[in-house]
Amino acid sequence: MDPRFNAVRRDLADVRLADRVFAPHYAAPVLMVVARATALRAARDGDSDVRAALVPGDVFEVFELAGGNAWGKAPGCGLVGYLDETALVGVSS
Repeated sequence: MDPRFNAVRRDLADVRLADRVFAPHYAAPVLMVVARATALRAARDGDSDVRAALVPGDVFEVFELAGGNAWGKAPGCGLVGYLDETALVGVSS
């Protein structure tokens, strides 16, 4: 599985992929919304490659919040990566 398009790491994977990949832990996506323009990056480091530019209103599926970063998938572009968690807000119900 290509980790650019599938939320799969050595330690964690999207629960929707459980029938296709083994991971020590699975997570269900938590829907959040991008509140300010931000870069979706390949790694946690702020200087890692930018995979996409997300804009306010974009939906982001969060699988992990850690160290000030959110790891997840941007369904609009289909890419997985990291972004600054302060760029996200919860989805109103």
